[in-house]
Amino acid sequence: MTDHQLTVTRRECLTALAATAMYPALPTGAAETEPMRGAFMILSTPYEVGGGVDYDGLTRQVEFCDRCGIEGLVWPQNSSEQRHLSREERIRGFEVLARANQGRSPALVLGVQAEDTTGMLAYADKAESLEPDAMIAIPPTTATSLDDFRSYYAALCGVTARPIFVQTSGGPDIEPTVQFLVSLAREFPQCAYVKEEYPPVQQRMLELAKHRPNPIKSIFGANFGRQWAYEMRLGTDGVMTGGVMYADIYAGLWDLHLAGHHDEVRDLYAKLLLMLNLDGLIPGVRLYVLRKRGLFQTVLSRRGEYSFTQMQIDEIEHRFAALEPHLRA
Repeated sequence: MTDHQLTVTRRECLTALAATAMYPALPTGAAETEPMRGAFMILSTPYEVGGGVDYDGLTRQVEFCDRCGIEGLVWPQNSSEQRHLSREERIRGFEVLARANQGRSPALVLGVQAEDTTGMLAYADKAESLEPDAMIAIPPTTATSLDDFRSYYAALCGVTARPIFVQTSGGPDIEPTVQFLVSLAREFPQCAYVKEEYPPVQQRMLELAKHRPNPIKSIFGANFGRQWAYEMRLGTDGVMTGGVMYADIYAGLWDLHLAGHHDEVRDLYAKLLLMLNLDGLIPGVRLYVLRKRGLFQTVLSRRGEYSFTQMQIDEIEHRFAALEPHLRA
């Protein structure tokens, strides 16, 4: 089968949505509104030579992701180095992204998390004024109980009626139990979207799915999509991860999945894993690919400095070549 024959159109995807019904472990059912699904890319934060945030680089990522056909843009999360950004940088980033995404297809999801409720509300108020499609919030790091989690998300629901993704990792060492997530979504329907990262992830997804579509609307995976092929076959609703440098590949995987081309998903996913496996071998490889694809000017990060030997460059380029026939932008 040629690469041309593997091309999947949006019309094919829409007509093939029923393919997920073959996985009864995660029944979808009818919902009052169409839930958000698909490949959601957490944008990386680019930096200028002097170390400041490159806001033009954020705009380039929006344009790139739109061309790639992904379903959602997310910023800033941990993959965006959000803990290394100042309040002023995050607010300006909100504004840049809202402006850049006007008239484009991807849903815009703004990250409003903070250490406590007061800090979160400051971001949420600004985000709400920009009218994104949804918001996401990591649990507050100062929380000491699930009651604190509930108060935090209740306060966010007081600011917006938009969908809210509840992330299950990144906060304090408190398990956001499935029972808690279900009760939260039942009390606050905005919180019907779960970005599931708390172990055991797949078992929790199956438990959450018993409560879909009411009150849970969508269940997303993460972890750079390293388990996504399996999670798609379980019937989950998408992935939300820091993979913008491979946005066209994630979009292609989702389209192939919706069209029922599961062998092709397996084969393309194997090529993506070759790149993802380099993360532990060559520090900064994602920055290299972001610059290679014209999205970043530099390979600067606030987590450290990165440089690459010729042997490392050769390995990156060798593996990336396997993805080139599948690139869209």
